Amino acid sequence: MSRIGQLPIPLPNEVQLSQEDGVLTVKGPKGALSRKLHPAISVNVEDGQIVCTRPSDSKDHRSLHGLVRSLVNNMVVGVSQGYERRMQVQGVGYRAELQGENLNLSVGLSHQVLVEPMEGISFEVGMDTNTRTPFMIIRGIDKEILGQQAANIRGIKPPEPYKGKGIRYAGEVIRRKVGKAGKAGVKK
Repeated sequence: MSRIGQLPIPLPNEVQLSQEDGVLTVKGPKGALSRKLHPAISVNVEDGQIVCTRPSDSKDHRSLHGLVRSLVNNMVVGVSQGYERRMQVQGVGYRAELQGENLNLSVGLSHQVLVEPMEGISFEVGMDTNTRTPFMIIRGIDKEILGQQAANIRGIKPPEPYKGKGIRYAGEVIRRKVGKAGKAGVKK
């Protein structure tokens, strides 16, 4: 039994669902998303809820059941509420600012890095008033593209383990290493 696959997905009133030639299209107030789903798993609307069903209990069908249900749920949530990912820029002199729709990062490299948003992604930049560290908010309706954009930005300057400088997800815990201790009291 797939516990995730069995859960029905609530369908908000403002969201329309259509299926044609194995391509599922979900339209809502934030936009529209389409995805080709595996033909073995059927997606139906029953009593204002989306239900995914599988034809048999084979291993392949069981693994696809939860996957298809999660993909459809992510599409419904994306077009109705949208997704956002918060990131922090940690380090002395590190900055993040907007240039039009692009994100301009100064993160200790010899040059500034200009990040162009992927399709359907928007950036917001601010400064945390308590810690005085810059932060970025990445918004979009497609969870997969949003996660890829955030990973690309983090890859520009990942947090290093000694001082923790770099670009990190908000709430991410960086395992810190102890620096050189030196050999105190040892004479040659």
